[in-house]
Amino acid sequence: MNNNDGLLCCAVNIEWTNKQGVVQRKVAHKKANLHLIRDERREIFVEISTAKTSPVKLLLKGISVHKKFMNEGKASIKFQPLNCTLYLSNAPPGQLLTFLRTVFVKMTGEKSNANPNTSLRTQLLSGKPKQYEEISPVTNADIDKARAKVSKGTDTTPSPLAGKKRKLERDDTVRPPAAKKLYTASPIPNEPLDLEQQEVLDACLAGHNLFFTGSAGTGKSYLLRRIIGALPPDVTTATASTGVAACHIGGVTLHQFAGIGSGEATLERSVELASKHPTASIWRKCKHLVIDEISMVDGEYFEKIEQVARRVRRNEKPFGGIQLILCGDFFQLPPISRPKLGETKAPPPRFCFKTKAWEDCKLITFELKRVHRQDDDRFISILNKIRIGQADKEVTNALTATAKQKIEQGDILATRLCSHTKDADIINETKLKALPGEPQIFEAQDSVPGTTKQLDNQTPVPNKLVLKIGAQVMLLKNISVVSGLVNGARGVVKTFRDGLPVVQFRNKEYIARHERWVIKTASGGSLARKQVPLKLAWAFSIHKSQGLTLDCVEMSLARVFEAGQAYVALSRAQSLETLRVLDFNSAQVWANPDVLQFYRHLDRTRIVPLGPVNKLNTVKKVGKKRVPLGKSKLLEKPLVNIC
Repeated sequence: MNNNDGLLCCAVNIEWTNKQGVVQRKVAHKKANLHLIRDERREIFVEISTAKTSPVKLLLKGISVHKKFMNEGKASIKFQPLNCTLYLSNAPPGQLLTFLRTVFVKMTGEKSNANPNTSLRTQLLSGKPKQYEEISPVTNADIDKARAKVSKGTDTTPSPLAGKKRKLERDDTVRPPAAKKLYTASPIPNEPLDLEQQEVLDACLAGHNLFFTGSAGTGKSYLLRRIIGALPPDVTTATASTGVAACHIGGVTLHQFAGIGSGEATLERSVELASKHPTASIWRKCKHLVIDEISMVDGEYFEKIEQVARRVRRNEKPFGGIQLILCGDFFQLPPISRPKLGETKAPPPRFCFKTKAWEDCKLITFELKRVHRQDDDRFISILNKIRIGQADKEVTNALTATAKQKIEQGDILATRLCSHTKDADIINETKLKALPGEPQIFEAQDSVPGTTKQLDNQTPVPNKLVLKIGAQVMLLKNISVVSGLVNGARGVVKTFRDGLPVVQFRNKEYIARHERWVIKTASGGSLARKQVPLKLAWAFSIHKSQGLTLDCVEMSLARVFEAGQAYVALSRAQSLETLRVLDFNSAQVWANPDVLQFYRHLDRTRIVPLGPVNKLNTVKKVGKKRVPLGKSKLLEKPLVNIC
């Protein structure tokens, strides 16, 4: 934890009411700073301060917190003894989560609000003005104390009503409610960032346009969610080139946001479409635009939305002055290229980095090097060679040797990765039909009728799931990291209990209950789908496996048809021991020449240029050397030389 745990910057409304609940006074601030402070009696206060007004201090006692919309940067704190409510909005979700957690831990862990060493009489007669100090950072000891006390009830976690409690005691068949969790589930990750990732976050918060890249498994999506959680949600739009990638980061597709359809219309027509309400309002409100999987965005489309942004926002700066945060790996899947009207052959893909718009944005580039998905140095080295299109004798021998490996465990078979989606669908349907027994059908529950197609495209779960006992399935949501029940885990359906599938995974049996996926719409609304978090997994397409980590996977690469496709497939595996390549041939591995040239250029120019003094070029210690923050030693040595 750090000293910023008790600090929050957001929009604040304060309301004071009388005993009847009638509002007596209101104060509104578009931007205010909230600090957690203590007085000499060790009582905790929230201090609300702005540049133009005197600070307001509210005693944190007898409070209730409403945090249902915390992931949208909204929360409220009701100070019951003061008849006062604090409404918070447009707060960076990650900062808001940390602030509320700090409030909870500090209040729950308190022994007493009064300092026993100083009597109240002594304090009143001292004649000194009231002294305040900042709250100390949350420590592991504080968290342990809070966990120990949480079941006893606190100011922030009121106990059940007495009547309800007595009713539960009378009815032995009804289970009492579980003790409230210290932290509720949140899509905002909270693990510490490594040095590389922290540099990217610092550059983003300093307001720079940036592009960060890295091989598969280096934590790009994790870092992107941290960045989104650190920015004010009202003026930040998270997008991705595909629907599933957008769902992973809690955003929308780039096409939904841009509002110009497929982008095939003329520039004038595209501007006309984007100028309509509410698309124009969304463009003008946006200050930070996040684009994930930028490698799959067509260069012509990228140029067109850049021009649309300038025209709609009436601002001639690149992208109309919006800060760009781009993420992706151009060595992975390229943009989909379709034949032009009257032609049979599709033109080669045009990448974003080959456009004038990319150059005009003056993107600061970072390359993440630390791999988190795999921990085998030999396998990481093989993947880095495959990534740049190199398949030497060592790589060929290592991958060919996996063809004879037995990677199955019990009844759990290996997932076959296919180069074509139709092949994967045919395998799954055939295998399911071959199983004996009656099929069980699970229909998704969608929040808005008529949105089935959109939710099919943007969530990983199908609208209709058909299962039988013996079906090979994949888990599509993180349920318990400790137990290995994570997105991509493989299992087999053992039985059905109370209408739900019971799945045997490698280390645990799991009853697959309905889970919820929420996607955002371009207008700021949301759609939700509830479904059993499983998918048939005898086979998967390489395209749909992007972003997954598979613990038991086999593949045939004979029909790969795109540069980087073999690399995406191989990098899904956790290790060489959990991988089987049936017919490896070095001819199946190649990289796009334009991408190779782009990354050669990055190796020479990716060091962040020194400019005005800011977080980006402060000095940070790396080993025994002191280097500029944007010039980390980790970024200077590629794992494999591109030649």
